[in-house]
Amino acid sequence: MNNQTKPYVDWFRNSAPYINANRNKTVVLMLSGEAVAHTQFKSIVHDIALLNSLGVKLVIVHGARNQIDQLLAEQGIQSQVFQDLRVTDGQSLDCVKKAVGALRSEIEAALSMGLANSPMHGARLRVCSGNYIVGKPLGIRDGVDFGHTGEVRRVDCAAIRQQLDLGGIVLLPPTGYSPTGELFNLSAEDLATDTAIALGADKLILMCAEQGASRDGVLVSELNTQEAEQLLAETSQSSDIDRHLAVACRACKSGVPRAHLVSYQDDGVLITELYTRDGAGTLITVKSYEQLRQANITDVGGIIELIRPLEQQGVLVRRSRELLEKEIGQFCVIERDAAVIGCAALYPLDDEKTGELACFVVHPDYRAANRGDQLLAHMVKQAKKQNLEALVVLTTQTAHWFLERGFEKTGVDALPQGKQALYNLQRNSSVFTLLV
Repeated sequence: MNNQTKPYVDWFRNSAPYINANRNKTVVLMLSGEAVAHTQFKSIVHDIALLNSLGVKLVIVHGARNQIDQLLAEQGIQSQVFQDLRVTDGQSLDCVKKAVGALRSEIEAALSMGLANSPMHGARLRVCSGNYIVGKPLGIRDGVDFGHTGEVRRVDCAAIRQQLDLGGIVLLPPTGYSPTGELFNLSAEDLATDTAIALGADKLILMCAEQGASRDGVLVSELNTQEAEQLLAETSQSSDIDRHLAVACRACKSGVPRAHLVSYQDDGVLITELYTRDGAGTLITVKSYEQLRQANITDVGGIIELIRPLEQQGVLVRRSRELLEKEIGQFCVIERDAAVIGCAALYPLDDEKTGELACFVVHPDYRAANRGDQLLAHMVKQAKKQNLEALVVLTTQTAHWFLERGFEKTGVDALPQGKQALYNLQRNSSVFTLLV
């Protein structure tokens, strides 16, 4: 393997857990009208084809807000917007039909490409669209008659699932139909959210102009619903992000495990978001997908993978799988998206007042965001629960890190007698103590 192909091979291997995790999962993807009009749309289509080939069951909801605005402007029709929703009168409804129909045809045509020497070659995607959404009128709110603007009354889940099970991609335009034969103009964000909830989808992906939600101009990669609602209350996001954050929270609270905010302007964003550990936008969940918790027997493989490089470098004492399985009850781990990225063990020593902090590791890629401090604070809390009065740590290369966090260098003679007898003179580890 040469130096040029190795990064590709490594990335592909590291993607395998995510390929397995996303296979046969139902994903609702919302594409705004702006996304379809953007120069990156062709790349998005290529990635949709790739997701389909990897076994993801895709429902695509497209918007048409920009295209409707353009048609209204061309015809000199004033459009009223109230509570961030278009008031759709008879003239506006004609423009909605034209814009949505044209956009739907454009998307279906893009998904039908199959030119040789292109990412779509051999894809043969089957795109299905129809009257899967039953709508109802919004009616009159705060004195404003919304006319033909509607909301979702019912999603024909059985029909959609049937198409997904046959390997098709379901395309939903932002319109709904009533039993009386009326057509309603729907919010694409609400339609995508209601569809994801009704289907019990595994993920809702909302594509917007921004990378995701931000705090003080910095992208926030993960939020639980409580944090997202607090961010909405405290900061002034763009109107698109406001809408997307709000519906993402509603989806997660209604049973959709994950909602993602990503930018249609970033090439390959769907692949990065779904097939890498850290993603590319903002992930919203009811609870964090990174947890600091008690280890269990299924974590042994992840702990071995985490600590083995440090054992090979002589930083850590080598532990066999058998020993780890026997002592797993002493360990805590930081788990991120089903991968162990940090661990530590606490061993009470024979004087019953002191505990040894051992095997304290955070993966090199995740040493930012104070994860080491969080892990240490957790272990101190565990020590207090066990009525320990002090923590000792033996280290050869991380002395300063522990000194900066309140540990004091004490020497081997400060260890309980039993631990002194086991001290490895060849390693010549420094001993540090922290009163808890």
